Amino acid sequence: MSECLLPRREVERRTGLSRSSIYARMKAGTFPLPVHDDDTHSVWWVASEIDAWVMARIAARNARNQV
Repeated sequence: MSECLLPRREVERRTGLSRSSIYARMKAGTFPLPVHDDDTHSVWWVASEIDAWVMARIAARNARNQV
């Protein structure tokens, strides 16, 4: 299976987070780190890592509501 890389705007769309929130969570160690392209100064995120982060948020919500 091949991986897909997502630009920041797509990460924002998938997560509902703003750019500043993404970078703050990365700094806190609670969000996947991007892949950097030094030649173009671009950053991308691995789609499966973003999807896993979203699913973990859903699972945490569901666990809280199991009371």
